[in-house]
Amino acid sequence: MTSIRHPFREVRPSLARHIDIGVPLFSLVLAAVGAVMVYSATRGPATDLRPADDTFLKRHLLFVAVGIVVMALTALVGHRWARRLMAPTYLATMGLLFAVLTIGIEVKGSRARFAVGGFQMQPSEFGKVAVIVALAVILGSADRVGVWRLLIAGAAVAVPIVLIMAQPDLGTILVYGAIFAGMVFVAGTRGRHLAVLCLLLLTGTVAVLQSERLEKYQLERLLVFVDEEADTAARYNLEQAEVAIGNGGITGKGLFQGTQNISDHVPEQQTDFIFTVIAEETGFVGSVVVLGLFGLLLARIWRIGRLADDRFGLLVAAGVFSMLLFQVFQSVGMSAGIMPITGIPLPLISYGGSSVVATFLALGLVQSVHMRRHQGRNRGMF
Repeated sequence: MTSIRHPFREVRPSLARHIDIGVPLFSLVLAAVGAVMVYSATRGPATDLRPADDTFLKRHLLFVAVGIVVMALTALVGHRWARRLMAPTYLATMGLLFAVLTIGIEVKGSRARFAVGGFQMQPSEFGKVAVIVALAVILGSADRVGVWRLLIAGAAVAVPIVLIMAQPDLGTILVYGAIFAGMVFVAGTRGRHLAVLCLLLLTGTVAVLQSERLEKYQLERLLVFVDEEADTAARYNLEQAEVAIGNGGITGKGLFQGTQNISDHVPEQQTDFIFTVIAEETGFVGSVVVLGLFGLLLARIWRIGRLADDRFGLLVAAGVFSMLLFQVFQSVGMSAGIMPITGIPLPLISYGGSSVVATFLALGLVQSVHMRRHQGRNRGMF
């Protein structure tokens, strides 16, 4: 009599053998760097009578721990479950984006967060992952992306963008646009359709800037990028960020020794301007190492996308790649004064629970694509 093997016992070891070690390795190293930099940016001046403040560090480590668990569970369950649950997940996320406009808390003129048990949750961060999955389903359902499919994909992105615009949060809107642009390009959209999309995105950006939805401080942060003579708080903040980066030199002033950091001259150093802490305290060398780690992580994601066994997996990897690449480029660029200040966190490094957990969630989906690349699109749950 032939024995029947339990499917889990066959498949689980196979999945373990196909883990891409680069994704968890580089993401964990970056998260560790982030924890040190968040602590440096928030510890305050330590004395014999007043020890360093580790409140932000403890909370950030909690976010990282939750994110690691989420990444592992997502990779274990599989990205194809995300495909099956795309519709309810997308609708639930849109519901949260709508609800935050009425029952969310307002922070610096933007109503984008829920307050839950002493913590804050920003649904737009998780919306990035929901949009990536939705676009992967829409664009990956056919070998050629036609006009109608492109319009449906555009509508899937337009809904959260409109809701986020009502908050308002221009930086997050730009990330959604980058995700959309990267995924439609990888999906094989025709050149003339891409040209039309570029014109529409440009028109939409101009319309947003001319609307009355943006707060005054948000407009000032954008205009200071093109007006070097502007005498505003945003100009002062940018100058202090540039001074901090310049202070770092080649090897930096030393960990916890940054003068701009200790003096608290740069605003939001633990979030939007975390790169200034890296540059001032570790210098050019440390900055290159951190950017190199991001480059290695992005290279692994790119490779996983190329190895994917179906278009859905390829597009998931493309969406995560586009999201991380744009956020790194924009966050570092605005700190260095070469990009507009839009308030985008540096992935895995900036303080913020929603951003950290959502990034690990996205990386879990990418890991699943690699782990299941030999199974074929018609295999079972795992």
